[in-house]
Amino acid sequence: MTQKQTYLLALLSAFLLWLAWPPMPFTAALLLIGLVPLFIALQAIRTDGQPNTSKRIFRTAGLTFLLWNTASIYWVYNAIVAYNDPITAFLVSLIPFGLGALLMTTAFWLYFRLSQVTSSKIAYLGLICFYIGMEYLHQSWDLAFPWMTLGNGFAGMHQLVQWYEYTGVYGGSLWILLSNILAFEAYKAFRTYKGYPGYRLAVFCLILIMVPIAISLKRYFSYEEKSMPVNVVTVQPNIDPYKKLGDLPVAAQMRILTHLSDSVAQPNTEYFLWPETAVAQYSEEETIRDSREYATMLEFISKYKNGNLITGIETLNKYNDKRTISAKKDYNSDIYYDNYNAAIQVENSSNVQFYHKSKLVPGVEQMPFPTALAFLAPIFSELGGSVGGYGWQEEPGVFYSQNGVGVDPVICYESIWGDWVRRSVKNGAQFIGVITNDAWWGNTSGKDQHLLYAKLRAIENRRWVVRSANTGISAFIDQRGDIIKRSEWWVATALKADINLNSDITFYTKNGDIIAVLGSFIGIVMIFIIPVQDYRRKRALKAKQPR
Repeated sequence: MTQKQTYLLALLSAFLLWLAWPPMPFTAALLLIGLVPLFIALQAIRTDGQPNTSKRIFRTAGLTFLLWNTASIYWVYNAIVAYNDPITAFLVSLIPFGLGALLMTTAFWLYFRLSQVTSSKIAYLGLICFYIGMEYLHQSWDLAFPWMTLGNGFAGMHQLVQWYEYTGVYGGSLWILLSNILAFEAYKAFRTYKGYPGYRLAVFCLILIMVPIAISLKRYFSYEEKSMPVNVVTVQPNIDPYKKLGDLPVAAQMRILTHLSDSVAQPNTEYFLWPETAVAQYSEEETIRDSREYATMLEFISKYKNGNLITGIETLNKYNDKRTISAKKDYNSDIYYDNYNAAIQVENSSNVQFYHKSKLVPGVEQMPFPTALAFLAPIFSELGGSVGGYGWQEEPGVFYSQNGVGVDPVICYESIWGDWVRRSVKNGAQFIGVITNDAWWGNTSGKDQHLLYAKLRAIENRRWVVRSANTGISAFIDQRGDIIKRSEWWVATALKADINLNSDITFYTKNGDIIAVLGSFIGIVMIFIIPVQDYRRKRALKAKQPR
């Protein structure tokens, strides 16, 4: 097979993976075979006897993953180009486009290296563990961006993965990798053998694909929610994020929010959700009750006896010393301070609850590895954010109403972290409230992917998700992951629904990402097998040489 042919196969895999990725409708099952052309290309490279096999493996796999990632998250460019010229924006976009692709490519390169020193079965086990380990790394380190975790790909066909309540999205990643491996082996058997031996693996592959789907569909159609209704209103003010911090006064924004809320609310409405940074003015948390914005919120909520308001707000805390890692010094006053992308809950009492967004966008909301990468600060500032970054909290939060209802306040980007959300649910959240502002990306697939990923959080925890997005898409998602109501993009509106609370804990909620942790551990062990076996092989060859 020529180099051109191997590259064409790599391109085919990239196309199949992109075609299967949300928000493409009804194509998610292509993920289960999308890597087969890449496997064929890598097999050809391994056996063609040409030099530089290792580099060619890396380049070919890298082509697949770079193109797939770029085509699926191209919308990142839109947020960056708003602050930069197109060339600078493109260069900076290569960081999110390329970093995830690099980790995926590294997993396949490690698989190739392992296959050189062990059996094919051990090498395949290594591939699964390397890949899932890289995905887990990409949700855990300072450069975290787990948007392209393979298991997220079923967000558009959530009926097929109802078993995420046991495994989370890494169960989907495991399923996809196993199916592709078996499909590739079935392809090889079909090319090698005649009759039943040539079809046997294809039968096993079909079983591996169909059994989880059958189990999921049975669970989907038999799942029934317990009746525990509360009335919730979610608001979409549709305020241009590029104008809200200067062109439109905060008081005018608050009038829009309260008017939309009142337009659909009922006397028994218990929760109102306003989007991320809906209160677009920094407020000191200790003195929040003295602010004009708090007075407006309290006046609004006083009309609803059992009402609670959750809204995005930008806040700050001041200290006399550097109390936190993220604290910055005001050299005019020698005071340290943290500023937060926060959520606040206001109720018909003096009680106020805060939550600080903790999964911060690298480079925009938080400088990754601030000490080691200080020299890169000018580059990260080109992303359009503050190099100093926001403060955060170490543990997820739960807001509680006076009636004892627990809500998980999730701010924007955090909704793609299954483990972070499930920890709040484990701590008492009975529904999930996502407040976000997706307008930075424009009318692209980014906003649709973000909405669809929220369906997976509903399934994992069997909780309703209520989504308030500044410009769209706002929605109500039930415990099966079905979107019950949704808004249109770039429309000022408010939606209401009676949602069912749930206090039951799923296996995933209780235990978390077991598959990812176990896969990462095994992957680390297998990495050390490569140099050990290389050393043994070299010693064996040396021993055979005549003296």
